Amino acid sequence: MAKRDYYEILEVTKTATSEEIKKAYRKQAIKYHPDKNPGNAEAEEKFKEAAEAYEVLSDDNKRARYDQYGHAGLGGAAGGGFGGGFGGGMNMEDIFSQFGDIFGGHFGGGFGGGRQQQSRGTNLRIRIKLNLEEMVNGTQKTVKVKKMKLAEGVTSKTCPTCQGSGVQIKVMNTMFGQMQTQANCGTCNGIGKVADKIPAGANAQGLVKTEEEITINIPAGARDGIQLNVRGKGNDAPFGGAAGDLYVVVEEEVDKLIKREGDNLHQELFISFAEAALGTSKEINVVGGKVKIKVEEGTQSGKILRLAGKGLPNIEGYGGKGDMFVHINVWTPQKLTKEQKAFFQSQIDNNEMAAEPTGKEKSFFEKVKDLFD
Repeated sequence: MAKRDYYEILEVTKTATSEEIKKAYRKQAIKYHPDKNPGNAEAEEKFKEAAEAYEVLSDDNKRARYDQYGHAGLGGAAGGGFGGGFGGGMNMEDIFSQFGDIFGGHFGGGFGGGRQQQSRGTNLRIRIKLNLEEMVNGTQKTVKVKKMKLAEGVTSKTCPTCQGSGVQIKVMNTMFGQMQTQANCGTCNGIGKVADKIPAGANAQGLVKTEEEITINIPAGARDGIQLNVRGKGNDAPFGGAAGDLYVVVEEEVDKLIKREGDNLHQELFISFAEAALGTSKEINVVGGKVKIKVEEGTQSGKILRLAGKGLPNIEGYGGKGDMFVHINVWTPQKLTKEQKAFFQSQIDNNEMAAEPTGKEKSFFEKVKDLFD
C-alpha cells in the first residue's frame, strides 16, 4: 500500500509552522493513543503513522527533502536515519522515548493511569569531513567523542516525591468542576529515581565526563549536509536508562579539480588550439584514479564529454551511479613569440582559419538541456 502524505496524516498544510506541526501531532497522538484505544490495532497503526509523519516534518533537513522528492527522497534517512527508525521497525517504546517531551514528560497520561517516562540520555552531534573518494566508496571513521558516562558504583532509589511515576499530578477546582494537570516531577525531573550513592567525581545524576573512541560506518554516496544516526552512542542516561544517539553531520571537502552536483561530477579540461584542431588524447582525474579520453579533431570550446557511471552512487539505494561531465575549454595563448604572431597574422590575412559555423552547433543553453536530459 502506498504511504500516505505526511501533511495529510497530520491534517496541516505544506506551509505549516513548526509549532503548528507539533500541535497537530499532539492532537493525533492523543486521539489514537493505545491507552485510549486498548486492543484497537487500527488506532495503534494510526498512532505510529502520526509519529512517523512528525519525525520527518519536525526535522528541517528531512522536511526539505520530503517536500522536494516525497517519500523517495527520504530513503534510508527517513524515520530515524542511519541507525534505523520507522523504516526499520520503531516500536511503541521508541516513540514514547523520542517524543514524550511534547506531553510535558508524561506521554499518554490520563488514559488508563499513564505511562512512566523512560530515562534516556541526551543526544550528541558531531561533524565529519569526507573527500570525494570517501563519498563515492564509503568509509569508516574512528573519532573521539566527549560524552557523559554512568560512573561505576552509582546506585539510585525510587523518587519519594512521585513514587517512581516521574510526574506530579495536581487537582484544581474550577467553575467547570475539577481539572487535573500533570508535569514532570520537580525532584527527579521525570526520571522516577533519585541518587542513593554517587562516587566521587560524578554529578548529581551519577554521570562523569569521558572521551570514547567510536567507529562510524559511512555509506557510499554520502552527501554534504546529510545526517547519520548512530543509535546508543550519545550520552548515558541518569542512573542507567537508554543512552542517547550520536548524530553525524557530513561535510564535503572541496576538491580543487572536480565539482559535485547531486550524483554527478564535473571538471574542466583545457586544450590548445592545435589539440582542438587535430584531436588528441588526454588523461584526466576521476574519483579513485585516472582515465584517458579522446578529444575529436575540430572540437569546439564548450563541448561537454560524458563519462557514464563515473559519478557518485545513489545513497537512497535506487541503484546506479551518476556521471562525470568533462567541459572542454580551448585555451587562447596569452604570450606569443614574434614567429607565432606572424603565423596567426598570416592566417587572418589569408582568411585561413575563419570561423565557419554550419548552423548545427549547439548553443550553451542547448548543451545544458542535453546535459540534464
